[in-house]
This record gives sequence, C-alpha cells and structure tokens, in this order.
Amino acid sequence: MRNRLARILHHTIRRQLTTTTAATSHSTTAAAAALNMAQTQAPPKEITIIGGGIIGCTAAYYLTRHPSYSPSTHRITLLEASSTSSGGRTADSITDPATLADPDPASKQHSSAAAAAPRNPAHDGIAGGASGKAGGLGALWAFPKNIVRLSFRLHEELAREHGGETRWGYRRCHAGQVECRARVPGANNKNKNGNGNEGSTVETEEEDEEKAGGTSAGSCKGLHKDHKKDTKALSALGGPSDLDWLDAQDALLGYEGMGSPEDTAQVHPELFTRSMAQLAEDDGVRIITGARVTSINFSADKGDEKNVESVTYVRDGESEEQHTLPTTDCIVAAGPWTPRLLPQIPVTSSRAHSIVVRPPRPLSAYALFTSITLPRGFPQPGTGPLTRHATTVEPEIYARPDGTAYACGPTDQDEPLPATSTAEVRVDEARCDDIATQIAGISEELDGTGQGQAEVLARQACYLPQGGPFIGPVPHMKGVIVAAGHTCWGIQNAPATGKLVSEIVLDGEARSARLGACDPARVVR
Repeated sequence: MRNRLARILHHTIRRQLTTTTAATSHSTTAAAAALNMAQTQAPPKEITIIGGGIIGCTAAYYLTRHPSYSPSTHRITLLEASSTSSGGRTADSITDPATLADPDPASKQHSSAAAAAPRNPAHDGIAGGASGKAGGLGALWAFPKNIVRLSFRLHEELAREHGGETRWGYRRCHAGQVECRARVPGANNKNKNGNGNEGSTVETEEEDEEKAGGTSAGSCKGLHKDHKKDTKALSALGGPSDLDWLDAQDALLGYEGMGSPEDTAQVHPELFTRSMAQLAEDDGVRIITGARVTSINFSADKGDEKNVESVTYVRDGESEEQHTLPTTDCIVAAGPWTPRLLPQIPVTSSRAHSIVVRPPRPLSAYALFTSITLPRGFPQPGTGPLTRHATTVEPEIYARPDGTAYACGPTDQDEPLPATSTAEVRVDEARCDDIATQIAGISEELDGTGQGQAEVLARQACYLPQGGPFIGPVPHMKGVIVAAGHTCWGIQNAPATGKLVSEIVLDGEARSARLGACDPARVVR
C-alpha cells in the first residue's frame, strides 16, 4: 500500500512539475517537498549487488537514477570478489585502459583516451573479467530482441548525458563480414587474381581449401558465429573504400556489410564499466572490492518461499574472517561465477583470449567478423610452427577510436573456471600469439609479430558467461534477483539489464521491457 501511495504521489508530482503558471516557483517547491515525503515514507531497503562487472555496475547506476531512490532510505552496496585488475592479463600488458591507446604521456593530447576518467585505484577489480576484455560491440541486430532496442537506446542516452564519446569511446560504427586468405609472412604471396609468384608454402590445393571451409575440425569458429552468413554467399570482393587497413590485393577475397552506424555502435567496455561504477558511487553506492561472497542467507522458510536476510563475505588479506551484510534485496550479477551462489541458474562459461594492438595510425570504424583461410606453411605459434593443411580461423577485429584495435579468438575449455575471482584467470600466451599471427596475415598495419607496423599492447583472457541472459526474480527466493549469463552480447545489453533490475527492486516489476525468455522462472520451477 505504501509503495503504491508513493508511486501515485510521484506521478502526480511529475505532472505538477511540468505546469508553467505564475505560481511556478511556489508549486515546484511544494511538489519537491511532497516528492521528498513520498521517498522518505517508502520502506527502507538494504540492496546488495554481487559482482563488479558491467551488469552489476549498470544495475548500481540505474538504481541511483530511479525516481524512488533516496540515499536516506536505500543503502546500496556493491561487492566485487577481486581487488586487482591484473588478473587475466600477461605481466607485460598495459592494464590501465586510459593509457592503452598511447602509454606515452607526451602524446596523450592526440588520443581520445586522454579524456577518459582518471583511474580510481579503489576500484581495482571492477571490470576484471569479460567486462574489461570484451570487444565492446552494440547492435540493434543483437539478441535477445526483447531488450536489445531498449539497451541500444540507453547506450546512446548514457553517452550523450555523460560524455561517453570521450569518456568511454562510444561511437557509431560499421560491421562487416570478410573472407580472406592469409599471406604467409616472408613468402612470395600469390594474390587472388593469380598474379605474383607461386610457391608450395602459399599455394593451397583444392582438397585443402575444402578442409578449410565449412564446419570441419580444421575450422575455428568466432564468438558471434550465429550472425555470420555462409562464406560462399559473400559478394565477390566488394569492400568499402575506407576499409583501407586490410590487404585488399593479397588477402581480401570478399566483403559483406552486416551493420552500419544506423544500427551498430561500440564502447570501450572497461572504461564504460568503470564509469558506471564511479557515477553510481558518486550518488551514494558503496563499492567494496576484494570482497568474495560466500553465502546468501535466508530467514526461516515460509512455505515454498524463503526471504533473503543477509549476505556473508570475506575480504582479501583477512584470512577467513566473515562479514555479514543485512540485505533486503540481493542482485546476483556474478557472471560465470553465478552458479556458485545460485546453482539452479544454468550459467556456463568458456575461456576466451584476445589481444590489443596499436597500429601505426588510427583505423576506420569497422568491426569485422573474419573467415581467414590459413594456407599450408602458415606459422601458428600456439599449435605448431607451420600448418600442415589449410585451415580456417575466425578472429574478430574491432578498430577503436582510441587508436588501438582489439582482436579475439575462439573459446576453449582447456582451463576450468577459477574457484573465486577474475584475479585467478590464467592466460595461454600461445593462443594470443596465434591471434596476432592470424590478423597479421591479412593486414600489415595489424602485424604485431615483430615483422610489421603494429605493437601488441595486451594479451588477455576471460571467461565468457553463456546460457542466458537470465534477468529477474529467482523463484522461491524472495528478494533475490539474478542478472547473468549474457553471452557475447553482455556489453550491448548491460544498460537495459541494469534498468530492468532497478525497476524490479524499486517498482516490484520490470516496466521498460518484457523479460520474456530472460525470466529465470522459465528454467527454475
């Protein structure tokens, strides 16, 4: 009843605030006082968010932007298990994304990263997993459709309100699918028109070409493979003129557009996540890193349902001393670690490797989903010195506005998910070297192998949450909301998820979009 009264008062006050009369000043003051009364009459909430990735941080942000939010009655705490941002990166990688484009301070004036928010050491651990090591693509052609349009719009609004273009590299971009044949470094390469010198190291025999295509064991699929068309359907070489950083003479075989600036955008995911965390903290959210949650605690069962009562966590460097946080609403946004706390939520994970390279010049705004045939004799540091047969690989490449390019390879199951946090993620450097060699085979400007014009700035790995997304109240656990399992579209769908979670907590239901297949009630009975 009190929540309903508060909502009625809120909507009445909003209508009053839009009137323009001679008594505007007086009525505005009265309306503000009434709104404040409605907020203070709302029942107090102790909201605990588990997970400092992009989902947890956007949930914290949107909770503080909700019309009913009041710091005096809503205490929000975000707990992140890791206290370092170095997990999942090699020791020689640049770990501060604000300097990733150009580690030389003297030349920062030429980089858009110069306008990024200063790094907050107290937030080390935030975005330590996939949220800091993803490509950062957003698109209206993503999935699931019930939240995509809302989230794409919210990305635009957030960038406009908070200077996202410079703060976290927001921009509209192109997306395309390219079919290429890699050039063998140091060899005389035969181009697609048949010109050039022939050699057995480069020349691919017909049976090898057949092995390279399709879905054979020699094919290595990319993360967004569900959106790709059969390479046989690609147009016969029709790449855009401004896609001038691919080797169109010897490597590029075909191009087909997938998205344009009308429906495709990108952000730097780590800078975006850190910005959401900082904005939420500025509005009253308490952020604790190095706080690993060990249990969600409940009051005595009431029939089929139990009520959340508190959350228990341990801090880094404090042995096993336990801290208990009173909680009325618990948001579990722990990514691939979610089943450790909610085993009934079927989130799975796979490890994914990526690199960040700095080319000699800024690249045009393209996200490329590649299909690259590696000819016999192509060097593969991770799997052997030379390929014995032609094979196909599908790294994804994202040119970024900060002057870098991001490239990621396929997922693997070689290393199980670490027990506790992103700080324990291990990098297989050979897999990163494979990615570097593959993209060097189609672009000299992306060649960071030591023979080309680029420099590898980061080698990294993370665990990609899969199986969802799951967004909404967990059945039989009153006060527990899950927001996890967002697959390769987690960056795209984070704002919508955060907004919906804020509505579920403070309105009692999702209002901006229907949960649809994201509702955990569909998998938990």
